[in-house]
Amino acid sequence: MSDLISIVIPNYNGESTIGKCLEAAFSSRYDNFEVVVVDDCSADKSVEIIKRFPCKLVELKERSGASKARNAGARNSRGKLLFFIDSDCIVQEDALSIAAASYAENGPEVVVGGTYTPMPYDDRFFSIFQSVFVNYSETKNLENPDYIATHAMAIDAEAFRKSGGFPEAFMPIIEDVEYSHRIRRDGYRLIMNPRLLVQHIFNYSFSRSMKNAFKKSKYWTIYSLSNKDLFADSGTASVELKVNVLSFFLSFLFLLMWVFTRNSLLLYPVPLIFAANILINRRLILAFYRTKGLLFALLATLYYTLLYPLAVGTGGMAGLLKYYLSRKKVF
Repeated sequence: MSDLISIVIPNYNGESTIGKCLEAAFSSRYDNFEVVVVDDCSADKSVEIIKRFPCKLVELKERSGASKARNAGARNSRGKLLFFIDSDCIVQEDALSIAAASYAENGPEVVVGGTYTPMPYDDRFFSIFQSVFVNYSETKNLENPDYIATHAMAIDAEAFRKSGGFPEAFMPIIEDVEYSHRIRRDGYRLIMNPRLLVQHIFNYSFSRSMKNAFKKSKYWTIYSLSNKDLFADSGTASVELKVNVLSFFLSFLFLLMWVFTRNSLLLYPVPLIFAANILINRRLILAFYRTKGLLFALLATLYYTLLYPLAVGTGGMAGLLKYYLSRKKVF
């Protein structure tokens, strides 16, 4: 019989997605798994929906965050292999089989990661943009990724417990980045399997897309400054994205100087900067095209180069400010 896999799902006010998530989990073709859902004091109908499924439900007594919920799920699981996903993810039918095969091939000292399908569950422009962006960014480096995201992370259960689990006194996001860095320092290897996929439910509008970019950039900057790897090529915090943001603000600076001076020479660098940015980000643009065609690729590229950097850049500046203000308070 195959090794038991425990699917661990944290949930907080996920009534709009948790039912679809659990339906997909129980549709797995793998023959030996359990589902452990940890509810983090939801105020909606999540628990009522979860109880309709034959899963193990763990209810936290106070709002504690995703890290503590995942750790509680791991403690209440029986599987040899833990498979962490989010409550807004649709596990593909073959995902557990792929995770088990990768685990068997590489051994318990390896953490296996997966990513989003290029096409999300909801067919909306900003959702597709985000899903393609994440898929491309997280599958660039298969043999030595900087982190494994908890939307699709497979790890030996005993190894996870020995590691101490996810950091519970941490920031509201990117705890998986911190965990990946820490467990790699302990001698574990990270690998990415591009066939290990979950489909994400984004339901992103323009405002939600920009807010997500701002928030992630803010907290990623805080963590990267403390970890001294601000300029690392790290998944969605890729070198391409950082070049994109730099290009945006550099072009804006030249345009601003032109407005005040009316010196036409200041306009000449702008198209050159844009062209260089497109060249550096060409593989992401190609991923846009392969997923949804030429029109989508054109619109996604315009959004990525002309609007998205504003949210990422201001989020980064907010993180920078917060980090240095917190250091001043300490000293």
